[in-house]
Amino acid sequence: MRDVGFESMTPILRVDDLQRSLDYYSRILGFRIDWPVGPNENFASLSRDRCHIFLCEGDQGHIGSWTWIGVEDVDAVCQEYRSKGARIRHPPTNYRWAREMQVEDPDGNILRIGSERKEDEPDGEWLDMQGRRWLRQADGSFKQL
Repeated sequence: MRDVGFESMTPILRVDDLQRSLDYYSRILGFRIDWPVGPNENFASLSRDRCHIFLCEGDQGHIGSWTWIGVEDVDAVCQEYRSKGARIRHPPTNYRWAREMQVEDPDGNILRIGSERKEDEPDGEWLDMQGRRWLRQADGSFKQL
């Protein structure tokens, strides 16, 4: 049996209003709308460089989904997004796995956007889905603040 290669993964985020979400993702977050072009559609594809996201109005998944997006420089992305009024839920923060930020879309879906961690900065607090803050302890566990 031969190994079969996987090509990519594209998250499908459920939204309440596709046109509102397309505006936010394109105007604020800098994604290109690949399709649809018609106003009566309920499913869309967006991309920015090699990152792709599908949005589906009223179907496929649950509001409040989380997805990870790797970028070259999360601090530069944060600066860009702040200047455009994006909903920065949590600023760029070091963790053992990466330096990442959380951006919220109009429906409460969370984009975890990250790049390589900064070696000269300590790990910071984590913000969970309810907005509670957690800090990693010396033994590796997390403690709610």
